[in-house]
Amino acid sequence: MTSSDTAVDHSSAASGDGREVVQRDRVVIRFAGDSGDGMQLTGDRFTSETATFGNDLSTLPNFPAEIRAPAGTLPGVSSFQLHFANYDILTPGDRPDVLVAMNPAALKANIADLPAGGVLIVNTDEFSKRNLTKVGYEANPLEDDSLAEFQVHPVAMATLTRGALEGTGLSKKDAERAKNMFALGLLSWMYHRPHESTERFLREKFARRPELAEANILAFRAGHAYGETTEAFAVTYEVAPAKLDVGTYRQITGNTALAYGIVAAGQTTGLPVFLGSYPITPASDILHELSKHKGFGVTTFQAEDEIAGVGAALGASFGGALGVTTTSGPGVSLKSETIGLAVALELPLLVIDVQRGGPSTGLPTKTEQADLLQAMFGRNGEAPLPIIAPRSPGDCFAAALEAAAIAVTYRTPVMVLSDGSLANGSEPWKVPDAATLDRVDPGFATAPNAPDGSDEFWPYLRDDDTLARPWAVPGTPGLEHRIGGLEKADGRGAISYDPDNHDRMVRLRAAKIDGIPVPDVEVDDPTGDAELLVVGWGSTYGPIGAGARRIRGMGHKVATAHLRHLNPLPANLAEVLARYRTVLVPEMNLGQLALLLRARYLVDAQSYTKVSGLPFKAEELQDLFLGYLDGTHPTTAQQGVLA
Repeated sequence: MTSSDTAVDHSSAASGDGREVVQRDRVVIRFAGDSGDGMQLTGDRFTSETATFGNDLSTLPNFPAEIRAPAGTLPGVSSFQLHFANYDILTPGDRPDVLVAMNPAALKANIADLPAGGVLIVNTDEFSKRNLTKVGYEANPLEDDSLAEFQVHPVAMATLTRGALEGTGLSKKDAERAKNMFALGLLSWMYHRPHESTERFLREKFARRPELAEANILAFRAGHAYGETTEAFAVTYEVAPAKLDVGTYRQITGNTALAYGIVAAGQTTGLPVFLGSYPITPASDILHELSKHKGFGVTTFQAEDEIAGVGAALGASFGGALGVTTTSGPGVSLKSETIGLAVALELPLLVIDVQRGGPSTGLPTKTEQADLLQAMFGRNGEAPLPIIAPRSPGDCFAAALEAAAIAVTYRTPVMVLSDGSLANGSEPWKVPDAATLDRVDPGFATAPNAPDGSDEFWPYLRDDDTLARPWAVPGTPGLEHRIGGLEKADGRGAISYDPDNHDRMVRLRAAKIDGIPVPDVEVDDPTGDAELLVVGWGSTYGPIGAGARRIRGMGHKVATAHLRHLNPLPANLAEVLARYRTVLVPEMNLGQLALLLRARYLVDAQSYTKVSGLPFKAEELQDLFLGYLDGTHPTTAQQGVLA
C-alpha cells in the first residue's frame, strides 16, 4: 500500500505481442466529455468489467444538473471516475492516473487533477478552433508545450469510429455517437478487462434496435483493436483481483442498495411495502428500482408533489403497511409537517433523504451533508426521531434494513441520511443470505388492552421496554381509536389539552427515542495512544479512513471514529471524546455535527468543513491531520472563531 496519490509500478513482463505489461496495486481512471458523450455509461461499463474481474472498486460520477447542458462548455462537462485495486480501498481516488478527455472543455475542466507523468488520452477530432475558443484556449494545447509533463496520446476517436462503422447504414452523426464505446474498448485493452459482459449489455440495451447494438459493439471492438495494433501504446497494465471474503458479490450503487434494503425490510417484517414519493435528484433511482419489485409486495406511488407522497406513505402505515418516502433536502422541508404528524401518531415511517447541495434548488447533482440539523430539529414542537447515516454505497442496504426495524419496533418515523456521492457511487457488495437477516415482528394489536380488564382499547398504553404504543390495523374488531395531530391523553388516547398530560407525552416520546439501543461507537486507534481523534459520519468514512491510512504509513498516530447513529448517539461517545486531546470533525457542511458534539458533550470539537459539492479527498485530509499533529494548523480557539 502506498501513501502516494499516484499508482506505483511494481513489476513488468512482456505480453504475447512483445509489449510491456506493468503490474499495479491500484489505478484511478477518469472519463470526461460533453454531457451528451455518454461518459456515465462508459464509466459504468468499465466498472462492471472491473467488478467481474474481481477488483475492489469505488466510483464517483459527476455530471451537470441540466438534462442537456450547452455542448462543449465547461458547465456541460460530465465525468466518471473509477478507483480499482487489488486490496480494499475506501474512496474513488483523489487524482486520476489516466484521464480520457473527449473534447477541449473536458480537458480544461480536469487537467489540473492529472499528476505529472499521468496518462492523457485525447479525442483530437473535437479540438477545432471553435471548440477551443469556446472554453478559452488561445492555442491548441495538443500543439504547444503546455501538456509536456504528461504522457499524451492523441486519438482521432470520432474518425476511427466512423471508419469502423462504414457499411452499417448509420448516418455520420449516429456513427460518431458510438465513440464512447471506442474509448471503452481502448481502455479495456489497456487494463486487460473482460469484455463479454459489455457486449451482452449492449445487445440487451438495444434489443429493439439490434443495428445500434451491433454498431456499438463494432465501435467497442475497434477501440480494442486500435490498442492492439497501434504503436502509440507501448505498455499495458494489470491490476490483480482483490482478496475479498468468500461470497457472492455484485456491483451496487447506494440508491440501489437502499431500494434492496427496503424490499428486504418488507420480507423481514412480513409487511407490505408502500412507497409514496415524488421524483427528485438524486433520490429518484430508488423509486425507479422499487417499481420493479411488485412481486415482493412493494407498491410504488409517484405522487403529484412531496407532501402527497409522504401523506400517502403515512396513511399506508396507519393501514398496517411499511410506509416509505424518499426525497432530498428540499423535499424534507415540504414533508416536515407530515413527519411531525407521524411523530405525534407514533406510527412507523421510513424517510430517506439523499442529501444534495443547497439551499433551495442549490446543486441538484452535487453532494453535501447539510441536512443533519434539519433531520434533528426541522419540525415544529418537540418532535425527535432516530437518524441513521450509511457510510458507503453497500452500507445503504443495512442502513435501510435497520431503520425499518427501528421504525416498526418503536412506532416512530426514522430518517436515513444518505447523500449524492453514496447514491450514485458504487462498490462491490457481498450479497447477504436472506435466511440470516433478523426477523422483526410488527406485533399488531389484536384485542382490547385496558388495564382494568374491560373491552376498551387504549391506543397509547405503552410497552414497558420500548415505550412503543400498540399498532392497531383499521378494521380490527374492538380496536377502534381516534387518530389525528391533536395531543392525545396518555393511555386512553382521547384528545387532551391538559398541560400536565402534554408535558408527560412530550417527555415520553423523547424518552422512547433516547432509549433506542444503538451499538457503542468503535474507535480505530492501532497504537492506543493517539492524541488526535477524527470523528466522521455518513460518506466521510472513506476519505477519513484513507487519510488516516496514509499518515499512519508515515509513522504518525491518529484515531478515527465513525458515527452511524446520530440520534440517539452511542452511549459511550462521551467517554471516547474525553480520551483525546484534540477532536476533529470533517464534514461536508459548515460544522453541524461539531455543533452538536460541542453542545451535548462540552468538548472543544474542531471543525473542518467543505461545501463545494464534491467529496473530501484523502490527500487534503492527510494534510489536515498532519497540520493538527505538528501544530501548524490553528485550532478554532487560536483562530478566534467557533467552528
